[in-house]
Amino acid sequence: MVRGVCKIENIMKSSNSKFQISNKCQNSKNKEFDLEERTAVFGEDIIVFVKSLPKKDVNSSLIKQVVRSATSIGANYMEADGADSKKDFQYKISLCKKEAKETKHWVRMVAKANPDRTESCRKLWQEAQELTLIFSSILLSSKKIKRRTGKVQNEKIQGFRNLDFGFHF
Repeated sequence: MVRGVCKIENIMKSSNSKFQISNKCQNSKNKEFDLEERTAVFGEDIIVFVKSLPKKDVNSSLIKQVVRSATSIGANYMEADGADSKKDFQYKISLCKKEAKETKHWVRMVAKANPDRTESCRKLWQEAQELTLIFSSILLSSKKIKRRTGKVQNEKIQGFRNLDFGFHF
């Protein structure tokens, strides 16, 4: 998984009343990175991971849920990329954010059901968290919502705290 802080700039460009987004950003090493590719790779990573899980009753429903939410992040991003209006774009990006947050939940449940896979779950959870923050930033930038101080409000990083399998973010 690629790590890096994306600078979300010029998110939306208007041309012929159709909105387009720039899905390129820079990571901390100044390499261009495509958010479309990042969401696709994340979905693929989830699929590869769940294929390695043991065949247990508890895993069956968890696998379905985590695959649905993780792979829909990229699908919704593709929809946002082709949005016909600013409102449609914002709605689709909000779906990306919601699916990323839901994926964090399901990854946490998979970790609980499979304590021996905690480290892999931690990495997947972190990528889902980063995607959540990226989509939050895109959404806030597109709405230009600012607090009274003029600073964009960031989400708190939460999850995987005080759990039996003993690691914290």
